[in-house]
Amino acid sequence: MRGYDESTYGDSFADVYDEWYRNVSRIDATVDRLRAIGGDGPFLELGVGTGRLAIPLAATGASVTGVDSSEAMLSKLAEKDPSGSVTAVLGDMVDELPVGPFAVVFVAYNTLFNLADPDRQAALFCSVASRLEIGGHFVVEAFVPDPQRPAGSTVTVRTMAADRLVLLADVHDPGRQIVEGQFVEFTDDERVRLRPYRIRYSTTSELDRMATLAGLELRSRTEDMAGAPFDDDSPAHVSVYCRV
Repeated sequence: MRGYDESTYGDSFADVYDEWYRNVSRIDATVDRLRAIGGDGPFLELGVGTGRLAIPLAATGASVTGVDSSEAMLSKLAEKDPSGSVTAVLGDMVDELPVGPFAVVFVAYNTLFNLADPDRQAALFCSVASRLEIGGHFVVEAFVPDPQRPAGSTVTVRTMAADRLVLLADVHDPGRQIVEGQFVEFTDDERVRLRPYRIRYSTTSELDRMATLAGLELRSRTEDMAGAPFDDDSPAHVSVYCRV
């Protein structure tokens, strides 16, 4: 997708992110799980976005830093967090991470897959490992790829209302494990808005290999932040890796 880089997603979705994605996961369960793993922190969220998770986590008294490559996303975070309870850092989540050390680094809701190259994903694990304190944890939340999903394009309806229609059009390349898509938004004033995205998904086995090469060990894997058991039919996973 020409012209697409690691800030494009955030810049394209910042104005609707809270509306569209506020219920994609349980915030209370996420905060409870992170506090159980890392206590008071310090925590670092990769791809902090509008602070959907970071602000509630900081509200519990934890020390929270968030990094994002999108100025638009961080602007929304600042609007929601005028007291600055979350330390926001504009930067790339591989090459420009804060020094730390952190008790927990976490990356939520498939954000890891926004790095659309396996080498970049592997580099992320190494960067995270170097910022974790000994015994610190890296928490990864992501979907489990469907091996039966065919190659090619699909178009589906995401939202339909009297004054708005949002379509999702995407193309799946299983050989490269890449999905590229556009949310196409039509409104009653005849505006059309394109919101592009690109992901490179990885299997749990691939993520485990990246972790091992970075010096991290898998400590647990559940289906969600609430701790549901992970099995072969789980659509998503929360994997907790430890720096030993």
